[in-house]
Amino acid sequence: MTGIRLAAPRPGWSVDADVVVIGSGVAGLTVALRCAAAGARVAVVTKARLDAGSTRWAQGGIAAALGEGDTPAQHLDDTLVAGVGLCDEDAVRTLVTEGPDAVRRLMATGARFDADPATGEVLLTREGGHHRHRIVHAGGDATGAEVSRALVAAVRAADVRIIEHALVLDLLKDATGRAAGVSLHVMGEGQHDGVGAVRARAVVLATGGMGQVFAATTNPAVSTGDGVALALRAGAEVSDLEFVQFHPTVLWLGPEAEGQQPLVSEAVRGEGAHLIDADGVRFMLGRHELAELAPRDVVAKGIMSRMHETGAEHMYLDGRHFGATMWAERFPTILAACRAHGIDPVTEPIPVAPAAHYASGGVRTDLHGRTTVPGLYACGEVACTGVHGANRLASNSLLEGLVFAERIAAAVAADPAVPGEPVPADGPGEPLVAPEDRHTIQRIMTRGAGVLRSAAGLAEAADRLDAVRSAAHTDGKSAEPGTEAWEATNLLLVARALTAAALRREETRGSHWREDRPDRDDDRWRRHLLVTLSPDRTLAVSATETAAFPPVSPLSPPSSPSKPSAPRSTA
Repeated sequence: MTGIRLAAPRPGWSVDADVVVIGSGVAGLTVALRCAAAGARVAVVTKARLDAGSTRWAQGGIAAALGEGDTPAQHLDDTLVAGVGLCDEDAVRTLVTEGPDAVRRLMATGARFDADPATGEVLLTREGGHHRHRIVHAGGDATGAEVSRALVAAVRAADVRIIEHALVLDLLKDATGRAAGVSLHVMGEGQHDGVGAVRARAVVLATGGMGQVFAATTNPAVSTGDGVALALRAGAEVSDLEFVQFHPTVLWLGPEAEGQQPLVSEAVRGEGAHLIDADGVRFMLGRHELAELAPRDVVAKGIMSRMHETGAEHMYLDGRHFGATMWAERFPTILAACRAHGIDPVTEPIPVAPAAHYASGGVRTDLHGRTTVPGLYACGEVACTGVHGANRLASNSLLEGLVFAERIAAAVAADPAVPGEPVPADGPGEPLVAPEDRHTIQRIMTRGAGVLRSAAGLAEAADRLDAVRSAAHTDGKSAEPGTEAWEATNLLLVARALTAAALRREETRGSHWREDRPDRDDDRWRRHLLVTLSPDRTLAVSATETAAFPPVSPLSPPSSPSKPSAPRSTA
């Protein structure tokens, strides 16, 4: 193993595979299915249960040009507008043109979306930033749960090795620097226990988001940025980390609420719910032509601005005009969550406020999911494909996972390269911060790098994060290796990288909102920020010369993945 690594025991067992997929959301399971269908030996490593990732929490749906009169070109236009000048147009075109068939293949895998009982046609709804009804959904507001159910069932029926309750630690590399597998820790479940390794010729990061870097988030507890941290330690480039999308309408549970918060899907606004203040005023009218259905960054800023204007801690989402039947049939999950917290959306407005939701940036890839480290791929929320730019368009995330997972599977099949033996690690591993530092990191980030940012607040956050790190690097102060310490250390690295990028970008664009730099500056900042971790553990932030990404490797021109095959029958 080369590069920086976490302090951990040496692997005591190993498993061999052709492809190891880290993560079990829509992206990871789709890669696994497609690679297995092509005859590869596949291992899926997941941090909890196979169905416990972020995908199952997705409420809204999947965006694709499936409706009459809709086209990929219209979907492309909406995506580019939401991305505020930083989308990679080739990546977006790939997404919207390959998306409809990818959704159809998901349906062939077993996913059942809501349909008109009379015609059997899939029902489509609309969300913020979309000018067309193009969102397929399932169970009313339980799309992610249905997608996860279908893919988990297909993977369990396929010839795929599954390692659950396992935290990936670091990338294994051969003497040439090519990925050769991963080290991981299995948390006392299954066939293996303790630290081990999966050796493979291709490693696919599909670890999801990093929302737990903030005190309040819609992300589950497992979303601690492990994939981004692993990639940084392995020498890969990450990009656009400053663009963290804060979902505008998260159920407000009080000023002290922390951890995973209930999401109130954008689809509720898509069906006609209104944002109002305590006096019943629809404050989004006049702020944007789409009012409540403006892109998420616009709505989040509108809510925060109105909160500041009125001195309120939250705003309200009013769907009382839906009636009891519509709430029960279209939004049963949200209805149950609200009632569990003493709020009845049928008879009263829902208190809402923005909370950390989605990372538009991540490990930088090309159109085939390849990162800047040979043999290492990334897809889903952990990746930065260029699709989202400065602000993700609603319901493009599950679609991105599907489309780029299929492209990775084709690229892996087309690459016969086999790594050499993993190079053993030299020297001590990265000192670990204490598990209790997790909460300190989250509060630092919420205060200094949350929805509203400034140079002073970001600089203070950077200093405080450095103090946490310095304490761990003091002789004898490193925490004992273990899951909680590894997670906290990953969170710290991701927090440092995010803060460094946010401090460097001196403008307001998309979901990056600088109160001290309120204007968008295309001349200086219509470009991407790339972050790498230097051998001395410092972070290097550089800007691309234009809004285009450079190639991930000048030595390996992109292959042309073949059209993915239909999934094998799991009957």
